[in-house]
Amino acid sequence: MRAIWTGSIAFGLVNVPVKAYGATEDHDVQLHQVHDADGGRIRYQRRCEVCGKKIDYEHIDKAYDDGERTVVLSGSDMEALPAEKSREIEVVQFVPSDQIDPIMLERSYYLAPDSKSPKAYSLLRRTLEETELTAVVKFALRQKTRLGAMRVRGDVLVLQGLLWGDEVREADFPEARKDSKISPQELKMSAALVQQFSADFTPEEFEDDYQAQLRTLIEEKLKQGDSLDTEKTFGAKDTDTQETESGDVIDLMEALKRSIARKGQPKDKDKGGTEGQSATGKKATGTKKTPEKKKTPAKKKTTTTKTADAPAAKSKSRKGA
Repeated sequence: MRAIWTGSIAFGLVNVPVKAYGATEDHDVQLHQVHDADGGRIRYQRRCEVCGKKIDYEHIDKAYDDGERTVVLSGSDMEALPAEKSREIEVVQFVPSDQIDPIMLERSYYLAPDSKSPKAYSLLRRTLEETELTAVVKFALRQKTRLGAMRVRGDVLVLQGLLWGDEVREADFPEARKDSKISPQELKMSAALVQQFSADFTPEEFEDDYQAQLRTLIEEKLKQGDSLDTEKTFGAKDTDTQETESGDVIDLMEALKRSIARKGQPKDKDKGGTEGQSATGKKATGTKKTPEKKKTPAKKKTTTTKTADAPAAKSKSRKGA
């Protein structure tokens, strides 16, 4: 991994040199846009609406428009901001971990020691472990001052960006406040269904079904082109799991009973399911994930077959455009 940021953690008078690394990565298949008639690549150009010229990045500044006036902010203006120059992760509080609402969490970064003597790093890590607290910090990254939560994961410190308090919307939905009458039997049946789905969380056992199907679609299109029968390849929808999609009111007790009965029965292998797979489509504990297939080399001749008829290909991405 390559460090994306270097600086230090300011912990009172203690200074802990660290390097930050992205803790997560995108596994999505990289798609680009093409003209459906001839497969030509669609590209976007940055053009000035005044002179009509194509503008390079080095000649692009930022601006703020209040509706009447426009203020242009150059790169040197942005770099002059004190927060932008900061190379410190400032610890401002230590709080109980359960006080940080998961809705506030953003991207995560690993913090590795950046010193020949990592004693200060080890001290801070051990302190967080033994006190079972999370450090609330402030730091600057990519021209933004950010709030963060610093905690321990394994033997490294992890920094997670946090939304600012005014960035989280209030949930004001009158429908959710309605007092629905729940019978003791309904609650008992619901708890029984929850119990059947209960297990230890093992993220490695879950797979992104859409991306797996998209890779299959791409491989089959490369082999068969427009002759690919997508309905035969991916199969029809399981109508039994789509009963409530229309929004019709159903008998709650009946739905709970059928859910419990269905969860207790093994999937029919002839219908494309596998034993141990739940009614939600997620793999149950102990189910091994199918190894990811290698990507097809890019040097193969580009096909210009249309993919509009394929269900998985309807969602286009701008990544790489």
